[in-house]
Amino acid sequence: MNIETILHEALLLPPQERAQLAEQLLSSLDSRTETEVEQLWFQEAARRADEMDSGLVQRIPADVVNREAKALLR
Repeated sequence: MNIETILHEALLLPPQERAQLAEQLLSSLDSRTETEVEQLWFQEAARRADEMDSGLVQRIPADVVNREAKALLR
């Protein structure tokens, strides 16, 4: 069976089954351990903190973020 055939068959599945298949395929690509993922999150948090400390990004107060998010959901 080739990729085109598999794709064609997969697209015939109901949406929920396609989502489950997609989730399984994506998770099969991630071979990192929980410790490695945690370390990557710590690195990302440190990078973002550095950006804030150096003034590269603008801080937005939580009440502004909440108000704008609620406005988008209306």
